Amino acid sequence: MSKAIQNDQGRFYIGDQGNPDAHLDFEEHGDTMKILSTVVVPSERENGLGSDLVDHAVNYARENKLVIEPVCSFAHEVIKDTPEYHVVWKK
Repeated sequence: MSKAIQNDQGRFYIGDQGNPDAHLDFEEHGDTMKILSTVVVPSERENGLGSDLVDHAVNYARENKLVIEPVCSFAHEVIKDTPEYHVVWKK
């Protein structure tokens, strides 16, 4: 069962806004979305929440005509390993 992803200023998160189960932090500069970090609480790791957040970020980038610069090593690996995400990847 997939959990709802919420949007906040510069952040996508799952769970409670003040204490989320997982979150992805980003900045937008012009046409670039820079993914800074992806964090999942230890009890929720291995449940795919981090990948769900990266997928959400990719869809957000597509909808807003942005390219993604994944500074976060986790997001970089997910994007690199998912060919359909390469269309928004700023290499």
